[in-house]
This record gives sequence, C-alpha cells and structure tokens, in this order.
Amino acid sequence: MFRFAHPLWLLALLLPPLSLLIRWRRGQPATLQYSDLRMVQGLPHSARLRLRWVPSILRLIALALLVLAIARPQTGRALEVIRGRGVDIVMALDISGSMAALDFEPQNRLGAAKQVISEFIAKRRYDRVGLVVFAREAFSQSPPTFDYAVLRQLLTEVELAPDLGLEDGTAIGLGLAQAAAMLQESDAQSRVIILLTDGVNNAGQIDPLTAAQAAAALDIKVYTVGAARPGQVPVPVDDPFFGPTTRMMESEIDEETLQKIADETDGLYFRAEDTAGLTQIYEQINQLEKSEVEVQVFTRYRELAGWLLLPALGLILLEMTLRHTIFRTLP
Repeated sequence: MFRFAHPLWLLALLLPPLSLLIRWRRGQPATLQYSDLRMVQGLPHSARLRLRWVPSILRLIALALLVLAIARPQTGRALEVIRGRGVDIVMALDISGSMAALDFEPQNRLGAAKQVISEFIAKRRYDRVGLVVFAREAFSQSPPTFDYAVLRQLLTEVELAPDLGLEDGTAIGLGLAQAAAMLQESDAQSRVIILLTDGVNNAGQIDPLTAAQAAAALDIKVYTVGAARPGQVPVPVDDPFFGPTTRMMESEIDEETLQKIADETDGLYFRAEDTAGLTQIYEQINQLEKSEVEVQVFTRYRELAGWLLLPALGLILLEMTLRHTIFRTLP
C-alpha cells in the first residue's frame, strides 16, 4: 500500500512552477544598460548563456521534492488476522457423456456447470475448496485448497469422459464416496459436498445411499444438484453415416435418490433446467454456507520522506554552487 500521510501539502507543488511562469513572463531585468545594442546583435550565444535556466530548474525540482517529503509518503504492509474457521467444500462433478446435452444453451451441461462452479469458487475467500470428477470411475482433480486460481485452472481442463478416453457411465455413489474421503481428515467445523449430476446411478460398486450414510457419519452435509431438463433434449452424436449431428434423446435423472442423499446428510436437493437456474442454486448454497470468521486488518507504514530529503538537499547545494561559480551574475 502507498499513501501520503498529509496529502493537502501536495497542493504546494503548484507554487514553484507558478512562480517560475510569472518570472518568465515578466522577463529578466537588465544588469547593465547600453546606449546602443546594434554592436552585439547577431553574436552567437555561449553555452553558459543557453544553460542559464539550469539553477532555476534545480531549485524547482528541489522544492518539489521538499513538498513531497513534507506530505510524508509512506508504504504500508497490510496484515490480516483471521479468527474462526471457514468451510471445507468439495465439488463432485459428473463428466459422463450425457453431460454433453445441449439443453443449457448456449453451452452443454458440463460447460454450464464449469462456468457456474468457477464463479462460485471465485466468491469464496476463507474456505478450502476441492474438486472430484466422476463418470464410471471417480477421480480427485484437486484436494481442498485456498489456491483458487489453480483450482479454477484445473476446472477449465475438465472434459467429458468420452473425450478423455474414459469409460462412460454415472457412478454417483463412487463420486460421493471419493468426495467424502477427501473431507475425512478435515478439521473444519463445517464440511460440505456439492454433487452435480444429470443422470441415474448406473456404474460403480458403491450405492449412492450407502455413500450418503458414510458422509452423514462423518458429519458431512451434501447438497445435490440435478442439472437436466425433463423430456426430450438435444444431444450431439457422431453418426457413422452422416458424421457429427444432433439427436433428440430422453433426459433421465434420479431425483428420488438425489433427494434421499440430501435428506440423509441434512443437505438440500436442487433441480436446475438452465444456466440461470444453476447460477441461482449455487448462489443460494453460497449464502447458506457462510464462513464464521473474524478478520482484523493491521497496516504498518514505513516513512519514505528521507529518500526525498537527501536528493533535495543535494540539488539545493548544487544550485547554490552553480549560481556562485559558473552562472554568477554581476552585482
């Protein structure tokens, strides 16, 4: 941080250039008087004459430095003291092939989810946030961290399972269990999982409700989000005869299981049918899971006036020396 302790003194910076301007407009008074100047007209000007303004410029700079020093420039270092604890949050994100559906225009479901989750992460400040992705298998993308920039970068690299060469499927139970395991050693007072999926559990060796019971035993709250429109939705497919095209397919989502997971862990279930609705859901979760922290900010300032006074003194001495030697004028 940088500041002037007495900023009103900066107005005095206007005085030296103003006095110099007035002096220039009035002109330099003659030292000697001659009856006729035609004898000296056209003579070349010496370097001493061309540089006669140097002492005045030096004095002007010195005065400006003195004014800045009087205004007391300071640099400060802010120190935040945080009392209390934040929330440990793990985002469990479905990356199965069905997340390619285009009902969250102008993006597919995964693109909309990544955008909203990234905005959610950006709004957290004192909470550790982690990321788990799941399709037929579950993967830890990032453990809970305060490094939100790295976490958001890792989120941008998340792609659909088929695009990553992974076997497709929706292992909701496995994804939930992986997220709960990530929070198992957390000592935060509040531990939360936000699980987003668009389908039905059809893979993995862990039942979603069993994983929910394990999370409840660890005192982990689970918010479940179903991201899908009901009925027929456009899905991009790669047709062997016609190439990339879009087909209408039935959207399936197991809302009953997602509701039971939320109930088992004292969480909530939400249903989103477009990007705006998804944004509102994460905004609501953001309001529900507030960090209980007290932040005190202390700032220590370091005086910089000394760095200005020494050059100002040097310039004044130089200006006085030049006026009494090279640029000395006749009395």
